[in-house]
Amino acid sequence: MSASMPIARREGRTPGTGTARRFPASTGRFDRAADRMVFDTLVQWIEDNYREDLRQRPSKHVYVSKLPTAVVVQIDLLRDSSVIRDVILQHVPAGSVVHPMKHTDELYLSHYNKDFGGDQGLYSKHYDGNLRFLPWCPVVRALIYLQSDATYTVVFGDSGVRKAFTTYEFGLLDFHRELHWVEGRYNPDDRQRILLKCNYLIMPARGGALARTMLGANTAVFYVVKAAMEYSKSPRTPPQFVVGLLCNLFRLLNNVHPVVPLALIAVVFAASGWGIARLLG
Repeated sequence: MSASMPIARREGRTPGTGTARRFPASTGRFDRAADRMVFDTLVQWIEDNYREDLRQRPSKHVYVSKLPTAVVVQIDLLRDSSVIRDVILQHVPAGSVVHPMKHTDELYLSHYNKDFGGDQGLYSKHYDGNLRFLPWCPVVRALIYLQSDATYTVVFGDSGVRKAFTTYEFGLLDFHRELHWVEGRYNPDDRQRILLKCNYLIMPARGGALARTMLGANTAVFYVVKAAMEYSKSPRTPPQFVVGLLCNLFRLLNNVHPVVPLALIAVVFAASGWGIARLLG
């Protein structure tokens, strides 16, 4: 499949040409033997190469682009699969183009980790992104469960969907507009949850400058949030604790409205500028 895949009109799809509405959380499963062999091959490689990380409590994210080429080729078979594409096709507006954001895709070693660090929000109620106030170009995130048991339940609050994902299954959600969380209790004997997080920008057929702007905005948000979260997970130093608390504070404020954390940042910068000006004056 190419980097962008045009969407043909299908019977029963969401009508209209706008892209502001929320993409409804959806679930599916890879049933073909060839696809499941890819899952098993990837899990074996991950267990061989991330053995120590799998023993640790903090979560771990690795950009797919940083993995060996042979591994990326295998991942492409899943994230570019018609199994996922067909579910997306059922819910996007006519004339849309689905643009894979492969530079943001991640391998995720998931650990239940509530220690007030930057990754605690992965299990608390949260939106993945903070651009839901923009009415264009939503981002659909695919959670592809390479390995998982039914110990934890993922709740997609806005869509009213609950799912205890197991191996070979996937979930799709609106990156900016789906409040979701995980229910369950930590058990060190649970089967290790290994996921792929893959993102797709939904663009109008002739998006032009708008589509490029939204791609850039989403990329910036993704990298900034991810860097802060990674820096402060399982914090050990005072700066890490501070960043972790800020991550959780901004996440809570984003649940209220995405403009609220932005407004807080603006107020802090304004107050700091005013204070510095007073000192220098």
